[in-house]
Formats: sequence, C-alpha cells, structure tokens
Amino acid sequence: MTSTADAEAAANELTPLADYLGSVLRRLRALPPLDLDITQAYGNVLAQDVIAAHAYPAFDHAAVDGYAARWEDVAAASASLDGGRGGAVRLNVVGDLGAASWRPVRINPGTCFSVAAGAPLPAAADVVVPVEWTDQGMAAVEIFRAPKRGYGLRRAGEELAAGTVLARAGTTVSPALVAVFAATGVGHVVVRSSPRVVVVATGDELVDVGRASQPGQVVDANSHALTAAAVEAGALAYRVGICDDDPEGLRGLLEDQTLRADLIVTTGGTGTGPGDMVRRILSRRDGAVMFHEVALYPGTTLGFGTVGGEEVPIVCLPGNPAAALIGFEMLARPAIQLLAGADPVFRPSVRAHLLETVSSPAGLREFRPAHVAERRGGGYTVQPLPGGPYTMSGLAEANGLLVLGERVTSAAAGSTVDVLLLDRRR
Repeated sequence: MTSTADAEAAANELTPLADYLGSVLRRLRALPPLDLDITQAYGNVLAQDVIAAHAYPAFDHAAVDGYAARWEDVAAASASLDGGRGGAVRLNVVGDLGAASWRPVRINPGTCFSVAAGAPLPAAADVVVPVEWTDQGMAAVEIFRAPKRGYGLRRAGEELAAGTVLARAGTTVSPALVAVFAATGVGHVVVRSSPRVVVVATGDELVDVGRASQPGQVVDANSHALTAAAVEAGALAYRVGICDDDPEGLRGLLEDQTLRADLIVTTGGTGTGPGDMVRRILSRRDGAVMFHEVALYPGTTLGFGTVGGEEVPIVCLPGNPAAALIGFEMLARPAIQLLAGADPVFRPSVRAHLLETVSSPAGLREFRPAHVAERRGGGYTVQPLPGGPYTMSGLAEANGLLVLGERVTSAAAGSTVDVLLLDRRR
C-alpha cells in the first residue's frame, strides 16, 4: 500500500500546471493579422480599430414618404379635435424626388416636393410631412397637420460622423457591424488570423465512428471532440482522422500536415507503455517535442514542441477522452487564443459557493465538470456533476469546471471555490 508520504513525494516530482503553461505559451507568437473584405470578416476579431471613412447618413434625406417643405409654410396646419380637417394648409407640389434623384433642387415659399423615403432633401426643406397627414395631392397638396420642425428627415452625419471609431480592436465582427462598415465607406478591415489547427488521433485500437467497439477496439471520439473544441476556440480546424501506431506513418503524416497547419494537436500515445508511439517517436527528434508529467487531473502527461522544417507547434494530449478534453482546455485552447492574438487567452472564472462536499487527489490541480448558476441576490453557486472528471457525459452537461488546487484534498459544502466558465453557444 502506498503511504501518504510516498504519494506526496510523487506529487512533488510533477511540474506545477501554472509553470508548465507559462513555459509553453512563452514560446508562441501571434500570427500576422489579415486584411479582409468586410463580407469575409464576419465572425473574425478585429486586430485594429475601424474608423468611419465617410459620414452616415451621407446626405440630408427624407426618412418617410411624404412632402418635403419649409416648416414656416406648414406650421399653421392643425387637425380638429374630432379628427376633421381643421385648419388645412395648401402648397404647390413642384416635383417628385425618389431615392435615386441626384439633381440639387430648392424649395421656395409656398411650395413643396413629393418625396420617397431615402430621397435627397431639397435645399431649404426642414420638415417632411407624412402622406397620411395630407390629401395626397399631386399638383397641389392640402396639409391637415403640422409636424414639428425637423420631423421626417435625417441630416448628414447625424448618426455617425466621418472619423468616428466604429469598433475597437478585439471586437468580433457581427452582421450589423458589416452594415455599419459598408455604410461609412469601409471596405476592408484588419482582423486576427484564425489559426489552422490539424487534429490527429493515434492508436492501433481506434476505429471510426459508426462501428461498435469490440474487445481490442475503441471508437475514435477524441478527434471529433477536439476538432469541435478547436472550432469553438476560434480556429479553422481539420480532422485528419486515425493514425496507426506505425513510426514511419506517423512521421510522414505529421510532416505532410505541417504544410497546412499553424498548430497540430494529437491525442493518444503520450504515456510510457509499449504502445505509446507518439511519445517514443517525437521525443527522439532532437528534443523538439518534450513530454512532461504535469500536476493536472485528469491526465498528467502533456507534450509540446515543434515538428517539421517550418517548426509548427504541436500539442500532444492523452488518449482518454475526458483527459484529452481537459488537456485541450488547459493547453491547446490557450495556445490557439495566443496564436490568434487574443487577450486574455484563458477562459473567464468566477468564485462560487460550493453546494456539495468533494475530495480531490493530493498534489494535483483538478478540473471537475460542474454546473454553475447565478444567485438571485448576486454571486454564483456550483454543483459538481456525478462521476467525477473522467466522465464524458459530465463534461457534455457541464457549463463550468470546478477548480481544486494542488493542496486541496477536500472542499466542504458552503466553501468558496474557483470555477472556469465554459462556452455554450446554443
């Protein structure tokens, strides 16, 4: 039986998670930003502030269908209390203006123009009377009700002046922002690059989805899950599929993928057993990929380094599905965020009131699937999900990860703990 002292001694040989992450992330640099057409920029994160090139609206125009006039000429119009015509004002209609009208025109006293919404406003006009407040005359029109000065029109630049900051760096481009960019004369924006991430599952025991597992066979869930996780992190992710435990096949596959990848993620083969080919092959390559025993639960073994002549970064995760997903959260996701130029690179966290007593292995930083909820009076509660950190069903249900530090062996109900908040874009 292993003594407590032996367990603590073994834990002391592990690399603290924070130290390991710091050493890895310091080796990465953000990818160069991209200049994209605004129609291609949706969903990307801006790398620079976007400034309005032109004012919006670009010119004075009618906001409603009606009659553009001088307010002094229509001010006397009034509707009667019983809904009748009251004191009507009559003006001569000297022309019609549509949205495509471009010749400059001017209103003289006692006259007006029939205008469509969006039509340029005649000079001297300071009001547009809606058609429903008139008899809709063509040569002359009777106006039954006077709007306030400035009603029914929009002035140039009243919404956005030229030189206005439309969006700050770090903003995600939405469809509405694309419209704002276009309307103010911005055709291209500079965005953060979306890293190209290639995901590879390794192991002779793996079979594709759709086949039932037999003894000696395991359905490849990892590469599908990690590809989805990379997309959620903002990457352009490609699932290569399954690579057998063949040294030459693995070397060739990784060499090929360096041509299209900014980051490679492998899953499986990180241990020291006879079938752990990834660690055996990559750790021999001049120390370019190093494997560390990290104080992380679940999944203590993580690998990081570079492969290929282009020295493409590679993250090596365990083969257990839950350990692979937790490892992705701790190492691969921050790497993707850093390559994309994001700041911060880690998920947001909150302090929450623990609803159930939990235990945790000594010397390891545990990340346990949990459900986080906001309290009515403020703050958060966190409920650990059944099954502990190794259950895929718990991770699927979780909206947070309960964090239990290396020195925590038990956390009592009612105590305050840290919780990482997970994205759930549904």
